[in-house]
Amino acid sequence: MLNIHNLSVSFGGEYLFEEITFRLGAGDRVGLIGKNGAGKSTMLKILSGEMEPDTGQIATDKDLKIGFLKQDIDFIEGRTVLEESYQAFEEIKKLEKELEEINRQLAERTDYESEAYHQLMVDLNDVQHQYEIHGGYNYQGETERILQGLGFKREDFNKLTDTFSGGWRMRIELAKLLLQQNDILLLDEPTNHLDIESIIWLESFLNNYPGAVVIVSHDKMFLDNVTNRTIEISLGRIYDFNKPYSKYLVLRKELREQQLASQKNQEKQIQQTEKLIEKFRAKASKASMAQSLIKKLDKIDRIEVDEDDNSVMNLKFPVSVVPGKVVVEAHHISKSYGELEVLQNIDLLIERDSKTAFVGQNGQGKSTLAKIIVGEIKHKGELKLGHNVQIGYFAQNQAEHLDGSKTVLDTMIDAANESNRAKVRDILGSFLFRGDEVEKYVRVLSGGERNRLALAKLMLQPFNVLVMDEPTNHLDIKSKNVLKDALKSFEGTLILVSHDRDFLQGLTNKVYEFKDHKIKEYLGDIDFYLEQRKLNDMREVEKRDVQKQVGKESNKDSYQNQKKLKSLNNKLSNIESKITKLEKEIKEKDVELATNYEECMAKPNFLEKYHAKKKELENLMKEWEQVQEELEVMG
Repeated sequence: MLNIHNLSVSFGGEYLFEEITFRLGAGDRVGLIGKNGAGKSTMLKILSGEMEPDTGQIATDKDLKIGFLKQDIDFIEGRTVLEESYQAFEEIKKLEKELEEINRQLAERTDYESEAYHQLMVDLNDVQHQYEIHGGYNYQGETERILQGLGFKREDFNKLTDTFSGGWRMRIELAKLLLQQNDILLLDEPTNHLDIESIIWLESFLNNYPGAVVIVSHDKMFLDNVTNRTIEISLGRIYDFNKPYSKYLVLRKELREQQLASQKNQEKQIQQTEKLIEKFRAKASKASMAQSLIKKLDKIDRIEVDEDDNSVMNLKFPVSVVPGKVVVEAHHISKSYGELEVLQNIDLLIERDSKTAFVGQNGQGKSTLAKIIVGEIKHKGELKLGHNVQIGYFAQNQAEHLDGSKTVLDTMIDAANESNRAKVRDILGSFLFRGDEVEKYVRVLSGGERNRLALAKLMLQPFNVLVMDEPTNHLDIKSKNVLKDALKSFEGTLILVSHDRDFLQGLTNKVYEFKDHKIKEYLGDIDFYLEQRKLNDMREVEKRDVQKQVGKESNKDSYQNQKKLKSLNNKLSNIESKITKLEKEIKEKDVELATNYEECMAKPNFLEKYHAKKKELENLMKEWEQVQEELEVMG
């Protein structure tokens, strides 16, 4: 299907990978793994034809179709979810236009006996036949099935893509790829924006997919459930085994141990032979034997042990000052987005040095309560922070707030203060940004590298309470382990929102489950919580809750939710129109100021009106964020 031979890629004189060779065949579901920056996304770009290698060849079957799901996607504005999804069917849409044109001509013409009219009838038959062959009568139903599998509801189908968050737009792009019937699918972190239900659906889809799939993911369970082969990129080489991730790790370890044992035995033999050579060299009668042993030594193939890339970030969260015994005290906390109630009369007490996990289905208020604790959103009820409490907050989309036009170093310097500005390079070094890497622009960093930079930036502020919302998104598996170790040794108070059981294990001593606007406390770690709920894993928690919730929702509730969603979407579109208009007006004023400053200053109240527009824009942006957040909570 696809052959890669002696592929090499270098950046700045250093090889990312050198002379690597492998083959992809139908039915291969490959987990492409490696640490952040190892070259996984680069490999996908090369396989997709988006990027050329320095040397090497890629041979493919004729008419091979490759679909590529990237991290950064662009949509043409003005299309609905269905219209954007239908872009997957290029040939069908082309045939539809041809049918439309032929039918138009047939309706308008009256020369029924002419040869031209007869030819139109022949063309209509041919195009209809082609339309049927390409699945023209089935594609709309198939599109709806895929979209619903990825979490969209029927009422979402005719909404504009502009009104959806980045995560939902990523799902539309994924739907298009799944609809295209590609021979090879290249998926770069496909689960990052998916909830549990959608991940399980995607696993099922990929397990029945007849073509080849190459997946970059740091979700161990997803890799184990989907892949049948693992290719690791490490220090410019690849390691290729026909095993899913966890089994691959065992085999890779065993192979390295065998190599070490064989190398040790060979070293002993070489040392013994070298001693004999030295001994025989001294005697003229044994000189020929010494020469024979030297030739024998030269012919030995030295056993090499596979190098391991053990470079990991060095992460330690220092505690600023010791706070009071009670860190967070909350009474009757409620939060609604319009008519949608997320939290209702929540009481919460977080004590110093406790390690707390927030778990539960998406949309149940975990992130909302985290934001209330850090003072990011308004709420009803009383929330008090204890004496000397200093909060460090890592939001779920923290890496997205970094400025792509700045370098790594400038990002840190701008966030530093007088007391820690001198330590910026040392902090970056401990997060694996060394040498020239600090001069990289943020926009060229991989998702994992951006997350590392966001974590490094967090180190510039003093805190004794750390609130982290899904901090492991985009982090490679080794970096996740380093973060986990750092959080284990953190001597302050930890509040952690996560879906990842592996990550949570041994990390917290209290669990709050979010469900039906309430929270329930479990005084133990994540395994104790699952045992109490008689469940095997976090997926079951969320999956069962989803099913139960679907069963409980009445037709009346469903109707009310649809009305609410429609109202919110209309409100969002209205706000966006106002923002677009204001931005245009402000831009015009900026041009006026730049070209005719004195003339502008002579106009009465020019600056007051200018600043008023800027303030109005700022308020509209806040309002847009609030409505967008309400929409995301409603799913």
